[in-house]
Amino acid sequence: MATQSTYLELSEDGGGSHKFYEVVLDGTQVTVRYGRIGETGQAKTSAFATEAKAQAAAAKKVGEKLRKGYAPAVQGVRQRRAVTRRSIESVRSTASQAPVLWRFASGAAAFGIFVDAERCWVGNQNGDVYTVTHGGTVTGRFRLPDGVKCIVADDFWIYAGADDGKVYDLSGKVPRVAYEIAEDVDIYWLDIHEGVLGVSDRAGRITTIDHEDEFQWARKGRGDSAWMVRCDDDAVYHGHSTGVARYDAADGTPVWETPLQGAVLFGWQEDDSVYAGTSRSAVHRLRKSDGASEAVYHCDATVFSCATAPGGRYVFAGDSHSSIYCFDQSGERLWKLATGCGSAFSMQYLDDRLYIVTTDGSLACIDATETAIRAAQEGNVPKPVDVKAAASLTAVEATATLETVAFDDPSGADGVILECVREGDRLRVRVVSGGYDSLRNVQFPKDVREAGARYLVDGVRLSERGGFYRAYGDIRRLR
Repeated sequence: MATQSTYLELSEDGGGSHKFYEVVLDGTQVTVRYGRIGETGQAKTSAFATEAKAQAAAAKKVGEKLRKGYAPAVQGVRQRRAVTRRSIESVRSTASQAPVLWRFASGAAAFGIFVDAERCWVGNQNGDVYTVTHGGTVTGRFRLPDGVKCIVADDFWIYAGADDGKVYDLSGKVPRVAYEIAEDVDIYWLDIHEGVLGVSDRAGRITTIDHEDEFQWARKGRGDSAWMVRCDDDAVYHGHSTGVARYDAADGTPVWETPLQGAVLFGWQEDDSVYAGTSRSAVHRLRKSDGASEAVYHCDATVFSCATAPGGRYVFAGDSHSSIYCFDQSGERLWKLATGCGSAFSMQYLDDRLYIVTTDGSLACIDATETAIRAAQEGNVPKPVDVKAAASLTAVEATATLETVAFDDPSGADGVILECVREGDRLRVRVVSGGYDSLRNVQFPKDVREAGARYLVDGVRLSERGGFYRAYGDIRRLR
């Protein structure tokens, strides 16, 4: 039987879908290739017992895509769409200099930041992710295949969303693909809560994906350019060009929508409130329960980022003119200072320090104590330490390749043994080691799953909501 190929495309205006899907039938094998138009995409091959079964499977896949709006096309006629990047302004602030303790030049404009008790993370548009101690020592470097849009944490796990439509787990020694959002989706921001991923995108959509990387629900907001998504136990909060909306976390039911003046460019949350920084030079605090306005924090230029001190006792903002602000809870401006290293695309406050990542690619640590701020306002600031990464620091790249180790006695494993099993057309991972529920699925990278394979991981934790385990640490394949 000659090889048969069916090539389909789905291209929508206004920043919507722009993707292809190809099914190649070759005897008893069916290869599916899919991704963004103009790119190579991903390919998966399945083998069937007979040519008839392979033909049926191929026809089913093509039929499913045709029903979703795909149509036959000629490869190469439509061109790739450019990935959207936030415009970068380099206006210099005229305010007094902030007390920057140290700064690290990552090499390209940086959106991604996360700070915990152990270290700081910065991710830039080159796809580089660095870890830096609170004292300003570079300790690690990852290299992702495309630019980093944001870095978020979910309990123990650290995730980076990238321009290639994937979300990478950075919690182990090697970056692994944790979620594969459709390659045509131009990710603007993401958040993860208890293994459930929320994605906001260029087209103004909000999409949620569960711990098995399977679609839950999606909604189209009233606006576009959705730069804000924040998730909690009960809801997903979505900010776009016309305002902020709340959706029920379970099924996406709309709860409320609050229009705002100016496009939402960044979002933050506390237990009872969400914060939206806007293009109209303000941060709005909205009550989570009903979307009512609780306070407005007025800046002097477009707000690129915002954050709070615990409980919202202070509200911080970064504008497009390389200034940062601090307000009290009610909205009174306490201070405005210049970063000295570009506009803050993202920020986070921890233990009297404000950490920012900027348009010039810096990760900067600012002393936000009252004493240091007062001195800065009087013109007395420390000389920032310019942190350098060691020349010997090697970038660890994302890969689906696993180290293979021999293991003959599962009872003596230093870690937890998992097994990949086929369940219908899905590959699931379950715990083999004793003391665990062997019927619960394990959140585990999809690109390293293989039916019948066994793996050794550092450990697993039961999700707080129950229902599934989450693997953490290094992953090795057992032979």
